[in-house]
Amino acid sequence: MKKENCSLPIDNCIVTIAGHDPSGGAGLTSDIKTFEAHGLYGLSVCTAITIQNDIDFKACIWTDVDIIIAQIEILFKRFKISVVKIGIIQSWQTLSVLLDKLYSLNSNIKVILDPIIKASAGFNFHEKENQEILNSVFKKCFIITPNYEEIQLLYPNLNIQDTIEHISNLTNIYLKGGHKTDKKGWDELYYSKIVLVNLPPATQNVSEKHGSGCVLSSALASNIFFKDNLEDAAREAKYYTEQFLSSNSTLLGQHTYKK
Repeated sequence: MKKENCSLPIDNCIVTIAGHDPSGGAGLTSDIKTFEAHGLYGLSVCTAITIQNDIDFKACIWTDVDIIIAQIEILFKRFKISVVKIGIIQSWQTLSVLLDKLYSLNSNIKVILDPIIKASAGFNFHEKENQEILNSVFKKCFIITPNYEEIQLLYPNLNIQDTIEHISNLTNIYLKGGHKTDKKGWDELYYSKIVLVNLPPATQNVSEKHGSGCVLSSALASNIFFKDNLEDAAREAKYYTEQFLSSNSTLLGQHTYKK
């Protein structure tokens, strides 16, 4: 039922377009926890229902693209939205359609894309997908946040340095360093074509967490909401993620922001 005379919605809204993880460690629920820890009101659009917990991934049931678009449209009809974080999507082609929809609703939208190739529990996404569409997809994003394993799978015919240079001509990159074999935990920010900023870990008192990549990406989206300077936003996102990683010794971390 439509409600009349509703008060104006709050103006600190941010959206995650991602999958649902029943354990709450990754995907929509993890993003919402991160947004709210930053003082933002999180809205969510579900792209998939996953059957998983923090250690075991069984299946992914994709949401029809028309249903995803309907969710997006009704949120933009009601709320002022300037920043969107995107997680798992069924295909690069579907992602392209969704990006076009977002820009039709707000031509100044900032999209933070976490190009998830593999779930931490072992499930593969986009394993045999045509990569030709990636160039056009990345041009529509403000920044992408792959880890070291994912970035090497995006353009398998290029080495990692050539891949970084290629993507940097299309969009900004926050390259997560948790999967590096050397300098583990050193993240890298590439912006303004090929400017490199190293983001070293501030603490070694961390433990592996389910959904840590989602947390970093949604923390970055949150800080981009507040900050004009991308380097400052990246450093704050790194700081928040390390708090999450050191919150306990289990695979499911706690979301608290100690500024």
